[in-house]
Amino acid sequence: MPKPRETAVYTHGHHESVLRSHTWRTAANSAGYLLSSLKPHMKVLDIGCGPGTITADLAALVPDGRVTGVDREPGILEQARTTAAERGLDNLDFAVGDVHALDFPDDTFCVVHAHQVLQHVGDPVRALREMVRVTRPGGIVAVRDADYAAMTWYPAVDGLDDWLDLYERVARDNGGEPDAGRRLKSWALEAGLRDVTATSGTWTFATAEERAWWSGLWADRTLASAYADRAVGGGHASAGELRAVAEAWREWGRREDGWFAVLHGEILCRKDGSRD
Repeated sequence: MPKPRETAVYTHGHHESVLRSHTWRTAANSAGYLLSSLKPHMKVLDIGCGPGTITADLAALVPDGRVTGVDREPGILEQARTTAAERGLDNLDFAVGDVHALDFPDDTFCVVHAHQVLQHVGDPVRALREMVRVTRPGGIVAVRDADYAAMTWYPAVDGLDDWLDLYERVARDNGGEPDAGRRLKSWALEAGLRDVTATSGTWTFATAEERAWWSGLWADRTLASAYADRAVGGGHASAGELRAVAEAWREWGRREDGWFAVLHGEILCRKDGSRD
């Protein structure tokens, strides 16, 4: 049985193989649906900021405003602060925070953004309500999440279907919803939002370099991350089965005709009130 949502834990953890993916993310490749809505003066909250690469990009795009990044893990915020310092940004700060109970007053931010967060939280509707609470009237709530069941690849290497089945079982046992992308609009409506624009976006990995990077980080994550520990500890897979899944990833990465697409759901929600 899946664990109650209030006990949700972050499935991946912060192993190097996970951060290899997180530090690749930019505003351009992960928040493109939001960028045309940004204005130089805006005050932005970036929830689940991780190592801060998207956060830093957002700060550069609002040079007369300010960006605050929050994450539940204090340790990862040190890397985020280093990212900001290396970029020479002085309109950026970070704090420990939980999206279910944000430590900010009502109506604080022009934009509240979350990338790959709601798939991991205990109660995504409550999280969205909290995001709305700290958004100014007329401001924007922007959310993007992957949808694992909608991921697709070629060729059909033996073992990758096992990977997808295993990941979804582990994520749900941790209290999350790995197919969050398709649910974002529904969750937003349940949270009381009515001005909701729903779109989708993709990441595609097809060149030799992209295949090596994507297959390598998933092979390593399958063997050595918190996800691997939870897969074995939760009784979902044996160490031998994880090795087989990791090898399936490496085999796919070696295929010259390999292609992998990650589908994301996206929502831009306008909070009732005058526009900023």
